[in-house]
Formats: sequence, C-alpha cells, structure tokens
Amino acid sequence: MRVPFVDLLAQYHSHRDEFDGALRAVIERSAFIGGEFVRNFERDFAAANGVKHCIACGNGTDAIYIVLRMLGIGPGDEVITTATSWISTAETIGQTGARPVFVDVDDHYLIDLEQIEGRLTPRTKAIIPVHLYGQAAPAWDLSELCGKHGLKLIEDCAQAHFAEWHGRKVGTFGIAGSFSFYPGKNLGAWGDAGAIVTDDADVACRCRMYANHGALVKHQHEMEGINSRMDALHASLLCAKLKYVPTWTAERRRVAARYNELLEGVGDLVLPRVRAGASHVYHLYVVRTERRDALKQFLAERGVDTAIHYPTALPFLNAYRHLNHTERDFPRAYRNQCQVLSLPMFAELDDSAVQYVCEAIKEFFSRGSPPAKATTR
Repeated sequence: MRVPFVDLLAQYHSHRDEFDGALRAVIERSAFIGGEFVRNFERDFAAANGVKHCIACGNGTDAIYIVLRMLGIGPGDEVITTATSWISTAETIGQTGARPVFVDVDDHYLIDLEQIEGRLTPRTKAIIPVHLYGQAAPAWDLSELCGKHGLKLIEDCAQAHFAEWHGRKVGTFGIAGSFSFYPGKNLGAWGDAGAIVTDDADVACRCRMYANHGALVKHQHEMEGINSRMDALHASLLCAKLKYVPTWTAERRRVAARYNELLEGVGDLVLPRVRAGASHVYHLYVVRTERRDALKQFLAERGVDTAIHYPTALPFLNAYRHLNHTERDFPRAYRNQCQVLSLPMFAELDDSAVQYVCEAIKEFFSRGSPPAKATTR
C-alpha cells in the first residue's frame, strides 16, 4: 500500500464540480484581481472567525510582514517569537529592520510562556506566538502578558485555521492574526494566498492600503506599499472550500484519535499532547522518537510518506548564525529537530491506511529495537 503524506487530489475529486464552478465564475467575468470574489472571501472568513475585518493578501508571509510594518515595528526594535516554526515567522521580523528574539518551546511544541519574560528588554515591541501543528498556544496568558508590558500580540495562525483556546478562535486574542492558505493547509488555495484578521479598524485600513501599493483607491497612494493581493481565483475557491472546513477538521481529529489508539506505548514514540483548554485541528500529526531517521526510511520503503517539521530550529539556521546561539539556549527545540516526524494527515485518510501506517511503525520497533529510553515530556 502507498500512503501519501497529503492527498489534495482526493479533496478535489470529492468536490470537483463545485470547485471547478468557483474557478469558472471568475473566468467568465474576467475578474482576476480584487473585486467581488475577494470581497466575498474577506466577508466570509471574517464572519467564520468572529472578527470585524479580514484583509486578503498574497501569502501568509506577507500577512505577518504587513502587520509588523503597520504597527511601526522597525530598526532597533525586538520581537519575541518561538524557536520552532517555519522561517516566515522570523524572517519578516528581520525584514522590518527589527531583531527576532527566540524563546524555546514547551512540551506541546509551542512557545514556552514561562521563558518569555526573561527575554524582554526595553526594545521589545511585540510577541509573535505560532499556533503550531494545529494546536493553540496559551493565547489568554499571552494576551495578558502583552498587556502587562505594553506589547503588541500578533498571532501566527498559518497552521491552525479555527483552532480554539478555551472556546475562542485563534487570531482573535491579539491586535491581529495572520493566516496562510498554502495548498496543504487545512483551508488551502491552489497556490499562495494569505490573510490578516483584526478587530482594529485603523490597523485593518492601514494593512489593506499597504498591501495594495499604499492605496485604497487606484492612483491615490497615501504611502509606499507593496503588491500583496489575493488573486480572485484563489478567493473564489477558498469561499467554496470554507464551509467544509468543520467537516474536514472532524475527520482530521478522527485520524489523530486512531493514531493515538494504535500507537500508544509503541517503542519510544512520544505522541502529540493536547493542552487543557486547547482544541487541536491537526494540521500535522507529529510524533517524536530517538530513532526518527531510521523510522522515516523504514516507512518510505513500505510506501508511507512522512515529513520533518522542522529539521533545523530557527536559531540554528545559517540565517541566524550571527546571533551565536547554542543548543543549550533552546534544549527542547534542539532535541525536537532531531526527533520529530510528521505522519500522513489529511481528512480523506481512511482507517485502513492509518492502520497500515501504524502496523509498519510497530514492525519497525519490534525488529531488534533497543529498549525505549525515558523521554522528557
């Protein structure tokens, strides 16, 4: 059996006529940039998140950058973020001229709340937590911490569409939330696309203007901006997909529950832990093992695709070598980069495939594997 890491074609086949119709509507109107399709998506996505404003943009990286710029983050400033994420979270800080300040992760792979205050300086202006792998970071606590120190909270929700913290959706706790609609996301376009959500009308206006060459009205440029507009084809498709996300999320949780059931106590595997108060939407199902590389190879030989998120934690990338960090600065992030493995996860993954993956993992650990070592949890 072959088990792909993600199967976007299966999603398409399930809704082919509707998705094709969404694209056809744009083509028939030749309305490819801006217009009603983008406005419709912004309206629907804002409503689905319970916020007043949604600004569609070119991608999730731009979404973070635009917010940082419109909050006045720049040279001499510092922004605190997590040691484990995709580089977008950190590179956008550097692109403003500010300095990213990394904090190690906790046992849920999320920014370690207990370590943040020790990293604050008079130059700190904002905190960007990442709701990683589909699980919400402790957003209330982060919001209170930012309020206490006069900081801006910007939520990176690229992997956590509609995840919740104590019943409230991510992206709604800070001044703004950023989203990616990269094709493999829980809500994915067929190319790059992103969005910003906020309840702050001034921030929304400035972000919309900056993303559109500094203008709300064509030829009336109030500032120098950038070109970061969501294509109408993506917007129309995302509108068509949006109503299915709750069902797809339920199916992802079904897959995760089956993994949990079949893999509990297998080898030295550390399964995903869900923090009390968090609702996990399982963009990824990530396990840890000291034999990660061997397990990955074993599964590949049996037709099971896996991935590593992420093989190098942010502080240890060449891009941040100038910060002179060592593994002792971020022990969990350093350990995780050597041990994490993402198993196949998508809504259409059926039980027979999940069982096949789990049986292969059990076979791996039964083949002369050393005794399981105690793992820090």
